[in-house]
Amino acid sequence: MQLVFLLLLAFLVIDTRSPIPTNVSYSKVVLDNKNNFLHAYLSNDDKWRLYTEVNEITPELIQSIRVKEDRFFFYHPGVNPIAVVRAAVNNFRKGYRTSGASTITMQVVRLLHPRSRKISSKIIEMINAFQLEWHYSKKEILQLYINLLPYGGNIEGIKSASLLYYNKFPQHLSLSEIALLSTIPNNPEKYKVGRDNDILKLKRDQLLHYFDQRKTFSHVIIEDALTEEVTAQRREFQKFAPHFCNYVIKNAHENNILTTLNKQFQAQVESLSKAYIKQLKYKDIHNLSVLVIDNHNQNILAYLGSQDFNDADYAGQVDGTNALRSPGSTLKPLIYALAFDKGLFTPKSVLSDLPINFDGYEPENYDEEYNGLVTIEDALANSLNVPAVKVLNTLSVEEFTSTLSEADFAWIQQNKKTLGLSLALGGCGVTLQELTGLYVAFANDGNWQPLQFLKDHDNRTEKHQIISKASDFMLYEILTQITRPDLPNEFANAKNLPKIAWKTGTSYGRRDAWSIGYNKNITVGVWAGNFSGKGVPDLSGAEIATPLMIDIFNALDYDQSETGFRMPDSLALRYVCKVSGKVPNDFCNNQILDYYIPQISSQMKCDHLKKTWVNNVNTISYCSYCLPNETVMEKLYPNLAGDLITFYEKQNIPYLKIPPHNPNCSHLFADHPPKITQPSDGAIYYIDTVANEKILFKADAHNDVKELFWYVNDQLVGSSAINEQLFFTLPEGTVEITCTDDKGRAGKIKIEVTYL
Repeated sequence: MQLVFLLLLAFLVIDTRSPIPTNVSYSKVVLDNKNNFLHAYLSNDDKWRLYTEVNEITPELIQSIRVKEDRFFFYHPGVNPIAVVRAAVNNFRKGYRTSGASTITMQVVRLLHPRSRKISSKIIEMINAFQLEWHYSKKEILQLYINLLPYGGNIEGIKSASLLYYNKFPQHLSLSEIALLSTIPNNPEKYKVGRDNDILKLKRDQLLHYFDQRKTFSHVIIEDALTEEVTAQRREFQKFAPHFCNYVIKNAHENNILTTLNKQFQAQVESLSKAYIKQLKYKDIHNLSVLVIDNHNQNILAYLGSQDFNDADYAGQVDGTNALRSPGSTLKPLIYALAFDKGLFTPKSVLSDLPINFDGYEPENYDEEYNGLVTIEDALANSLNVPAVKVLNTLSVEEFTSTLSEADFAWIQQNKKTLGLSLALGGCGVTLQELTGLYVAFANDGNWQPLQFLKDHDNRTEKHQIISKASDFMLYEILTQITRPDLPNEFANAKNLPKIAWKTGTSYGRRDAWSIGYNKNITVGVWAGNFSGKGVPDLSGAEIATPLMIDIFNALDYDQSETGFRMPDSLALRYVCKVSGKVPNDFCNNQILDYYIPQISSQMKCDHLKKTWVNNVNTISYCSYCLPNETVMEKLYPNLAGDLITFYEKQNIPYLKIPPHNPNCSHLFADHPPKITQPSDGAIYYIDTVANEKILFKADAHNDVKELFWYVNDQLVGSSAINEQLFFTLPEGTVEITCTDDKGRAGKIKIEVTYL
């Protein structure tokens, strides 16, 4: 008894001071959301050593290993004393080593820490075997064993062998396949799978007959296994969705990485994209990137970094979903939604689409045309640039960038202090992941959460309500319109157009084409272009990116009996004036329904007409200061802004003009002064002395103005009609320019002139 106690004490001291390390470097395996194999990576020591989970060890596999290697595995403490005695006696009698006494536990020790075949090594293995049994269960030891079994070359473990030789997981192996794989570790370098299959078949059959003698399995099952052909051959690991897999392993710590990717969806997206890129290459467009997101949980369902990972000619290994690109017009929906939430506009609100100068920044529409008065919904549906910049200017760039920062737009968050109004038209850097994530928020009542790459690994923070449910619904109603220019020609009369909301974008220089769409179930983001940054004349979001986006929707989620979008209680309907989009006045005869947010949307009454006193033949107008005693009448005239009048005059668009003001009236007016549009206030102008260049003078004036007078440093230099352009030579230095209309109202600016 005392001896037993001393031995136990000695063991505990050894175990404490010299614990057996069992840390093994495993290959990382990436799986889809249904445990399908996607990709595998070499371990840190360059082995194909794939970690086998406990639930992958089937009863047949356990039984086969136990009967072949260690029948009493579940009963001994790591060392089988009977086997040790028997081996010692046999070896002594023969004078040389005829059999061993290694248990599975001892083999695990040897696989973990190989040693030379000496008696001292065997003793150390026995001690280590006791240590393993002390710290681990039998199933865990068996798990270590099948993870470390050598299968030739750099292949270790039953899972690696199963996938590389049979292209299936261990739990799907047949008894015949289990038996064949059980024979290889005895001499892994002697017989090569594929080359020596006939010999391996003989060894498999010997093992199956041994199982039959031991009644390990039923005779019928073994007979079936004996008739099975040997199909094992060395394969390469498939590399499915390589961009996605490369992305997720960067921060994943598990050996078997269970992701959100849907392998079937991924295959469909890859197939559609590979077919589509063949068409685009004729247009000198060579790269595509696609994301498909499950809107219910933000899970990545499909992730295409490029048209082909192996396309060396066109940088196929670049991950386009995470590349920084210009978003074109794809951020416009958020601008309008934020403006709805601030009560600045509603869908039927009217604003002007006209040339404008924001301190030197002069945005233009895509087609370089202007449309006069447009509604907000038409401006967004037609992706007009000038209205979007105007709305952003009213909203404020800071408000917009703060919201984008909440939605994890990294580049914008880092550079938001230096960004300006060009943001509305793509003057920033974004990624497809960020943009698609934003549209997932549009599909979820304005709630933003980060995209999910790993299944059952919820790294989402608290939801960010970046826009309200009310503005989100108004956005959906606008973006589902199909009478719009970004509907590709081929789908104009198509019956298979899915019910989706979508927005396109084309970056400056036609370098990036975007199309991002969503319904209640999924969001699809498509980018097309060239990773090199090369612009292409035919590149546009509507004609290049949208067809693929629609095809993906039709393939993955076409049958939608319910759209899932319902008007929230926080939103209401009201009648507004069709001309102005404002609350109707008593002169508003043409009224239409419009969405609005009670207590938030503007209640400003319509002012598109104004009352003016005129004589009975409509040739003279009067103000309250010069109103004559004879008969006059009140008449409604368009209350047009100066820039709109300039546009109408230039385009020869007729409008009702206010008659000239009473020439005998000496009253000076204060409201609606002229607005100087050229030169730009505060600008610096460099003049070529030799060329004797002149500077353009332009101004917008009110409806009641007929003539403008121009002053330079308080000196009259000329006069013009309201739509007339004048050119003047200016002195060097600081120059004050004044424009006075025929009612005495004045507008002033200052510029700097330098002669070169």
